[in-house]
Amino acid sequence: MPNASRTVVRLVGVRKVFRLGKHEVEALRGINLEINEGEYISIMGPSGSGKTTLFNIIGALDKPTEGQVFIDDVDVSQLDAYELAWLRCRKIGYIFQTFNLIQVMTAIDNVTLPMIFAGMSRDEYMERGMRLLELVGLKDRAWHRPPELSGGQQQRVAIARALANDPSIILADEPTGNLDLKTGEEIIALLKRLSVERRVTIISATHDLKMVAVSDRVVMIRDGRIEGIEDKRAETFNAGHSK
Repeated sequence: MPNASRTVVRLVGVRKVFRLGKHEVEALRGINLEINEGEYISIMGPSGSGKTTLFNIIGALDKPTEGQVFIDDVDVSQLDAYELAWLRCRKIGYIFQTFNLIQVMTAIDNVTLPMIFAGMSRDEYMERGMRLLELVGLKDRAWHRPPELSGGQQQRVAIARALANDPSIILADEPTGNLDLKTGEEIIALLKRLSVERRVTIISATHDLKMVAVSDRVVMIRDGRIEGIEDKRAETFNAGHSK
């Protein structure tokens, strides 16, 4: 079993209630969860389970109705809009199913945009952007725009962009959902390598069983509650030591 790492995400008693007219919908019902540095976590659950709401709250894209969310020991629910924007820019990288690249910008421009917002100089962000495109195997496509790239290449650009400001956490929302089988496997392998080699925490909302297979833990959500957590590392450890 790997040594314990520091906790980078901690949820304590998180509830989320949406008001629809006169009705209230309780999307999350008291979630307690800790996620460690370098972990590869998959969040799974049926439609309407609260999976997306949990994902958005972990990513500081939404605030809980009750409870606390800590990212690197900072209580996100206490931050103002400016502080939240800083946190999202510096601490969290986002990868989306639909890539969310700016179509009129080249790959290098898409990757370096978060660095520009973070205040890097042009020499700094261009050098770092090229290194990141090389990391994802796309340095030779730096000056191509998204319509000139395949789906898998666009997702690799999105991963490079997510790494722009050296985040401790990457949130991946169905990152293989729009990709073919082979390309999806390549993206999964790339994300896994980032978690192992760079100690980046990968948190993915997914239905892809291939992604689940490489996860350290799988968090099952149903009816706004954690139904169970499957520790894949323990399974591997036990299988490796069985007689």
